[in-house]
Amino acid sequence: MSNLFLFIARSFFNLSSFSVLLLFLLSLSSFTATEAYDPLDPNGNITIKWDIMSWTADGYVAVVTIFNFQQYRHIQAPGWTLGWKWSKKEVIWSMMGGQTTEQGDCSRFKGNIPHCCKKDPTVVDLLPGTPYNQQIANCCKGGVLNSWVQDPATAASSFQLNRVPKNFTLKAPGPGYTCGPAKIVKPSRFVTADKRRVTQALMTWNVTCTYSQFLAQKTPTCCVSLSSFYNETIVPCPQCACGCQNTSQPGSCVDPKAPHIASVVPSTGKNNYAPLVQCTSHMCPVRVHWHVKLNYKEYWRVKVTITNFNYNMNYTQWNLVVQHPNFDNLTQIFSFNYKSLTPYTAINDTAMLWGVKFFNDLLSQAGQLGNVQSELLFRKDKATFTFEKGWAFARRIYFNGDNCVMPPPDAYPWLPNGSSHQLISTLSLLTTLLAAMAFLLGYA
Repeated sequence: MSNLFLFIARSFFNLSSFSVLLLFLLSLSSFTATEAYDPLDPNGNITIKWDIMSWTADGYVAVVTIFNFQQYRHIQAPGWTLGWKWSKKEVIWSMMGGQTTEQGDCSRFKGNIPHCCKKDPTVVDLLPGTPYNQQIANCCKGGVLNSWVQDPATAASSFQLNRVPKNFTLKAPGPGYTCGPAKIVKPSRFVTADKRRVTQALMTWNVTCTYSQFLAQKTPTCCVSLSSFYNETIVPCPQCACGCQNTSQPGSCVDPKAPHIASVVPSTGKNNYAPLVQCTSHMCPVRVHWHVKLNYKEYWRVKVTITNFNYNMNYTQWNLVVQHPNFDNLTQIFSFNYKSLTPYTAINDTAMLWGVKFFNDLLSQAGQLGNVQSELLFRKDKATFTFEKGWAFARRIYFNGDNCVMPPPDAYPWLPNGSSHQLISTLSLLTTLLAAMAFLLGYA
């Protein structure tokens, strides 16, 4: 859940003479920290921790660790980038666990050449498979940070520098994050590999960043369709939920029936982060289908299917967040992982669902394998359960932290007339069958 990289930067000026403006770039704009809030994860945040490990003649060396403490929102490929501006002519001499995207003009140096001489360097994480002599702990994940609930072990990243930054903004890889000021906290402690000695940082700063989808102002990336066993109507995603087909620009989407599809679709397993979606009425990269499947005497059953319409993206470590009042009586879930999210402890109506590792935690690119599905079994609460007025359908659904576009309530599948109290159960069907057989035998 964290990502780490290390670099050594030295200034040719006294520490008090320069300041660093750090932009946690997963964005090119800034917001005020008070505007960011996620009602489903009110305590979720990304914390950037700066541990001063040693002093130098012209600065200090610090390990910086980025922790993703958000329950369900993760930083997906192509990952984070990090940048700042030097106030003078500081340079980065060396770096481990990460690298700057450009070296800049280092022509004034005649001996050792610095890693980066740019006034406004941009840092990225190294990729998996980086040689060990360039790595440090928690680095080299391509900038990807998983959510805290799904995989705490892969929610951090680290690096090293020589000045505490200011005015953070965060996008991962899009906008939506706002960051507060750096605050001095209790120095971090580190246990040696043999667990016989504990060391600590000389100083530690924390910076906290929070997310708001309102601030992100993203084009929707997913939509929801609905169906039920009691109505033949299949309610599709709203038209143009994520955009409309551009008929004046051929190639803006892919017709899956086109004879030349293989020439425009990348081979399986390769991610190109610009969406290339299948031509649909909704034009969303991802669709979540909620099907009310069965009704028993004391239980009812739902099937959830997630379909990828994006030919350019495999979604690894995907997740859903679903709101429905019957999650307080969820009895069983098949082939997905589940955790109850209770942002307001008295109400248990929000669930996080994600794939089983090595089974269905990868949602493949659009095509024959581009879907995952599971079923949920709920126990009925007699005080609230009903199939009337669309009660059985999810209130809200999020895919990878993005709010999916729901159909309008008046389009939901409704119960047929006179069937509001109809009950279908295996027990009642069996009872009826036995009674009929007894009657026929008695009549004979």
